[in-house]
Amino acid sequence: MKDGNISDRFQDKVAFVTGAGSGIGRAIASRLVAEGARVAGVDINADALANVAELLGPNFVPMTADVTDEREVAETVKTTASELGGMDLAFHVAGAARNDRIVDLQEDDWNFTIDLVQKAVFLCTKHVARVMREHAWPGSIVNVASVNSRMPMIGGSAYATGKAGVEMFTRNAALELAEDAIRVNAVLPGLVDTPLVSSVLRDESLVRAYLERIPLGFPATPELIAGPCLYLASEDAAYITGAALTVDGGWTTTGYPNFQRQSE
Repeated sequence: MKDGNISDRFQDKVAFVTGAGSGIGRAIASRLVAEGARVAGVDINADALANVAELLGPNFVPMTADVTDEREVAETVKTTASELGGMDLAFHVAGAARNDRIVDLQEDDWNFTIDLVQKAVFLCTKHVARVMREHAWPGSIVNVASVNSRMPMIGGSAYATGKAGVEMFTRNAALELAEDAIRVNAVLPGLVDTPLVSSVLRDESLVRAYLERIPLGFPATPELIAGPCLYLASEDAAYITGAALTVDGGWTTTGYPNFQRQSE
């Protein structure tokens, strides 16, 4: 054991984390380093990566890349394997959205969202799995989707469609890669306090509307999503593949405000 309750379950493992400059990706990278892993942290924002590297130390290796560009993904994965000594774990977290109602949504905004949310997961999985297969040892891939995989959102058709694709892609990848001893799972977060939703959390009326729908009554921190992601990557989940773990404080059990409370 390390300090406090932090374990060494990922000691000497090599992990590849996209979106590592902020939010959930940063939280995953931090937990991995604390538990003994060497982490290639990938993000398009070099300054954000530099800040994380300063915080986490030499076991976090920043790698600036556009995960929607196959050439950059392939090169970054190759560099990770050669410099860090292989590839055991991968967490595909990078995401963003340009939202609008369907009748007003521009094609460029649809393409931007689908490329980052869905295509990037395909590209990263493709090249990470090739490395894991070449080294012939068990691997684990965790794709971060969203409750919007299953729950539509006004103005969010591209994002919800992309995340739904991530969930089904995860199942298909789990089916195909099982023969190579590579497990593939997804985590579906609900409302998380990240830069992506910072504008929502600054609006008190929107926050109240969300919290009425979340039985646990609060948004998640990135750390509360990182924990389940690391569980799925760990040996404790060795018989889990093709799963989609919802981590939303119970939000998907409701969907509507509490009308009884409103009438009181």
